[in-house]
Amino acid sequence: MRVVGEWPLPGEAVRAKPEVVIVLAEVPSRRRVPPQAVGLGVAVVLGLAATAVGTRIPVLGAPVFAVIAGVLLSPLARRRPDLLRPGVDLAKGPILQLSVVLLGAQLSLGEVLSVGAGSLPVMLGTLGVCLLLAWPVGRWLGVPGDLRTLIAVGTGVCGASAIAATTPALRAKSNDVAYAISTIFLFNVVAVLVFPPLGHALGLSMHAFGLFAGTAVNDTSSVVAAAGAYGDDAVRYAVVVKLARALMIIPIVLVLTVLTRRREGLGESSKVRLAASLVPWFLVGFLAVAALNTTGLIPGAAQVALHHVALLFVAIALAGVGLSTDTAAVRRAGARPLLLGLILWGAVSLTSLGLQYLVGR
Repeated sequence: MRVVGEWPLPGEAVRAKPEVVIVLAEVPSRRRVPPQAVGLGVAVVLGLAATAVGTRIPVLGAPVFAVIAGVLLSPLARRRPDLLRPGVDLAKGPILQLSVVLLGAQLSLGEVLSVGAGSLPVMLGTLGVCLLLAWPVGRWLGVPGDLRTLIAVGTGVCGASAIAATTPALRAKSNDVAYAISTIFLFNVVAVLVFPPLGHALGLSMHAFGLFAGTAVNDTSSVVAAAGAYGDDAVRYAVVVKLARALMIIPIVLVLTVLTRRREGLGESSKVRLAASLVPWFLVGFLAVAALNTTGLIPGAAQVALHHVALLFVAIALAGVGLSTDTAAVRRAGARPLLLGLILWGAVSLTSLGLQYLVGR
C-alpha cells in the first residue's frame, strides 16, 4: 500500500478534534510476484529442457545437461542475486530433498533382497574400498573434504541420486556438487563404451556382468546402456543390484549428518537440535515411499509417473545448483578432483571383478 496524501496538510490548523488525521492511500491493483518465482522459474525451464535432451541422450541423462546449462547461465545469475537467489535456493533445497523422497518409488525391498547373499560381498566391498580410498587419495591430491566425499559417494553408491541425498547432509557448496556430478558422469560414459567388450574378453556370464555393471556404473540410465549391450538377463540383474546399492544412501546420510553437525560446533542447546535432526525428513520419506512400493500400495502406473517426476525434480534442483556455481572456483580446483574420480572408479571396477572371482561368481 502506498501513501499518496493526508488531511489535514502538515502545518494546517484544525479547529476541532485536532487528533483526527485522514490518510489517503492507494491500494495496488496487482499482487506482488513471490520473491522465489523468477529464480525457480528459470530452474524449472532449464530442468524441463535438460529432461527433454536427456531423454534423447540417456547415456548422459538429464542431471548432466541441467548442471551444464545452469553453470553456463551462472554469470547472469550472479549479476542479479536479489532477483534469482530466493528461487534458486528453493530449487536446490526443498525440491532437491523432495526428489530424494520420490526416488524411493522405484525401490522394492523384496526385489532387492532377491539378489541373494552372494552379491552382498561385492556390493559392500566396492563401497568400502571406494569410501576408504577417497580419504587418503583425496588428501594427497589436495581435494577439499566435501568435494572428495561427494565424488566418493557418487562413485561408490549411485551417482547423482547419492550426491543429491548427501548434499543437504553435508551442506555442500554448489561448486562442489557441480564438479562431482560432472566427474561421475564422465566415467559413466567411459564405462558404457568400455565395459561390454571387457566383459566379453573376460568371459563373464550374464549375471556376472550384471553384477559388474550394477556395482561399477553409477547412473541408472548408464547401467541399462552398459548391460543392455551385453544382454537382457544382464540388464535385469544389473538394475536390481543398482537399486540395492541405493539403500546404502541411508547409513551414509546418517553418518554425514552427525559429522557435519559436530564440525559446525555444538553447544548444549545444539545437541538437542542434533538429536531432533539426526534423521533428515527426506530420508524418512524415502524409506516410507519405498515401503509403500514394496507392499504394492503404489500402482505400476503411479510408480512410473513418480519416477519421472523425481527425475524432473532432480534436474530442476541441479539446474539451481548450476546457477549458483562459482565458475572461477571450479577452474581453480583444476584437474585434481577429476583424477580422484578416475582413481576411485578404477578401484571400484577392479574390486568388483576381483571379489566376483574370489567368491566364485
